[in-house]
Amino acid sequence: MGVEVRESPVSAEAFEAMEAFVGDYLAASVNNEEEGGRMRWYPWHSAAYRFNHIRNVVAIATEIAEAEGANVDVVRVAALFHDVSKLEAEQDYHAEAGARVAREYLDSQGEYPDSFVEEVCTAVADHSYQGPLGELPLETRCLIEADLLDKVGANGAILLVLRMGYESRTHMDAAEMVDRVTERGESVASRVESDEAVSIAHQRRKRVTWLREWLEDEVAGMDVDGEE
Repeated sequence: MGVEVRESPVSAEAFEAMEAFVGDYLAASVNNEEEGGRMRWYPWHSAAYRFNHIRNVVAIATEIAEAEGANVDVVRVAALFHDVSKLEAEQDYHAEAGARVAREYLDSQGEYPDSFVEEVCTAVADHSYQGPLGELPLETRCLIEADLLDKVGANGAILLVLRMGYESRTHMDAAEMVDRVTERGESVASRVESDEAVSIAHQRRKRVTWLREWLEDEVAGMDVDGEE
């Protein structure tokens, strides 16, 4: 029995246009003084950070989808739109708001099957789901796993180290901040279900462990377990 080869409904040019739209939408959200600009005072909640996070999630979600046999186009497009409304909507409602933006964009193109649009919007709307991932469609699960994994590992560690400056902390507290990433990594590893996501979580947790060990070796007087 041969393997069915499905033609992708999303060309490289179309995906590039979607990516540009999402970047512009985030920038406009920050610049809108009346309705947007929520959380502007933290650099990692800026349009630039949020867009970078989205691109990270697209890459991770694509990797998981390919390994798990999910519809890669649905996963990639859903990942691209999952946080498009993050800077303008309230946190508890940004997923639903993002799904509406995705639907309006995809419907306006007039070239995507209704089933494809529905799957994308369902994944975006449900990406903040906190229950067991096994209950969700495979494409939604791939997106959620990727979203969780982006804040684990080297990227997550650097984000928390950058945060130290805003909390008036010193480099002596770096081990404590890295420990937070370790704890997050353990939580993520216990939640993700696909083999590929578990593998990525394991790899990223190892990187954080190495960073913690290097800090202890190299920084004199490092605050370790609450004691200098």
